[in-house]
Amino acid sequence: MRRPGTEFGLRRSRVHGVPSALLAAALCASPSLAAAQTEPTADPEAPATEGAPPPAPPDEAAKQAEPPPAPAPAPANDGGAEKRPDAGDVKPAEQAKAEAPKAQAEADKAAAPPPESGFFLGTYGRVGAASDFRKRPGRDADIVARGSRLDESPYFEIDIQRQDYWKATGTTTRAVITLGTSAPLFHYNADFTIRMAVRNLFLQANNIGTKGLSAWVGSRMYRGDDAYLIDYWPLDNLNTMGGGLRYDFANGRTFLAWHAGLNQPRTGFFSQTVARTPALNQVGATDVNVLDRQKFITSLKASHIVKVGETAGVKAVLYGELHDIPSGQRETEVRGTFETMPDDMGFVVGAQLGAFTGRDASHVNLFLRYAGGAAAYGEFGSPFQLAPDRTSSGARELWVTLSGNWETGPLGLMTAGYFRSFRNASPGLDYHDVDEGIFLARPHLFLSEWGGIATEISYQAQQRGVRSQAATPPGQTIAPPSADPVMGGLFRIGLVPFLSPAGKGSYSRPQLRLIYLLTHRDEGARSMYAKDDVYSLREWEHFFGVGVEWWFNAQTTYGG
Repeated sequence: MRRPGTEFGLRRSRVHGVPSALLAAALCASPSLAAAQTEPTADPEAPATEGAPPPAPPDEAAKQAEPPPAPAPAPANDGGAEKRPDAGDVKPAEQAKAEAPKAQAEADKAAAPPPESGFFLGTYGRVGAASDFRKRPGRDADIVARGSRLDESPYFEIDIQRQDYWKATGTTTRAVITLGTSAPLFHYNADFTIRMAVRNLFLQANNIGTKGLSAWVGSRMYRGDDAYLIDYWPLDNLNTMGGGLRYDFANGRTFLAWHAGLNQPRTGFFSQTVARTPALNQVGATDVNVLDRQKFITSLKASHIVKVGETAGVKAVLYGELHDIPSGQRETEVRGTFETMPDDMGFVVGAQLGAFTGRDASHVNLFLRYAGGAAAYGEFGSPFQLAPDRTSSGARELWVTLSGNWETGPLGLMTAGYFRSFRNASPGLDYHDVDEGIFLARPHLFLSEWGGIATEISYQAQQRGVRSQAATPPGQTIAPPSADPVMGGLFRIGLVPFLSPAGKGSYSRPQLRLIYLLTHRDEGARSMYAKDDVYSLREWEHFFGVGVEWWFNAQTTYGG
């Protein structure tokens, strides 16, 4: 999924209280809704008050908050000197000045209607069709884990939300259901089936018990800021079933968020089902879960924005995770014989430092993330290449990611890059131990409000710890393992003319594209593909096609 919601200087459009059919018509008919997608805000990270009403008109608010007129001065005493105030007295003008902010706040609260209730509809999508100039399909050419998104496969989400304001408690609830589908699509392979997943299914209650406190329970994508060009959330990106709490401080620039959840990937590391005789020796067989363990994940995040001037700011984030996998038993290949799988642990520590202008989508983010133990394999990962004690102790992963955007007049420049180092728990180097990185830039030239031309330039490299097998020496039947790492590099340049119906802006969507990419792989990069794969044979690769990307969001559904 890709919906940049908390990137600095960028606020997505929010359309509230409109039935889905009317909303769809409004999105097609109203240019003002499309133009609102990239409307800049002074504080992009301020918590969104869901269904927040408009403020009271300035004249009316000022009228309600106007302090009473100061009383006339006290008469002079017999001596003709002004009477001094007694201890603890406050001059009327000072008292009125001190009470004005409180009166203003009370007036705004009295004038503000409660948040509206209703259904909200959002959607994200990308679709593309391409060829390689040799009448074969165009395909993803990246050798690193997170590469260019221009050649990504089609993906679509529909986001349905229901918001209600409960007068009895002053709480607003929002139920979120997000369905995601991925390629292949029926119009390509004529297969009338669909690959679908539930990406969100949760309910969040805002201002529960006290203003600024929210709670949620369910299944959700739980993430923060992203690096758009590589379609990745470098610091916090969890898919979790559980619940969490968040407290937004009154300044609107600071929050704390905590969450805890469970998962059980469908691998033999977490579960094992075996056939057994039914109870009381009944005929047939029944399935029994011999190994049945879950992973527990909890996270904590603190975020604060320091304002600079009227609209700019600096953002700092601290983040951490704990992963816990209990012990269990599984049956070996010898029936009736069991082995113990020890408990396992993992952790993540990370930080983010960024800056934004607040006047457009210009920003820069630096992310640092270090994971150890079971967490180094990711929230859905099953540890492999284990340590001698059969745990993931010693596994580690480091990410250093930089992402940014700059816009001025008709020019724009989006950038992203990262360095990643992963080592599994096995003491020696093997094929799965990886060092890799990429730097990618996409300059834009807007020829008018409705479109322009972009180019994309990137270089990516990857090093594998050791070959799984070297060439077989003459006269031998078994090849010895190689101790030499494998290094490969890839250079890519592309030209992307585009149409932008919503107007000028690097993040303005929808965007319709004509895409041409030229990729060069060195010998090391080609060796990373299987034998007879065309990518292992070709030094140069073409990608030519069309693509479209859009997002129309009902409300931010990430965790911050």
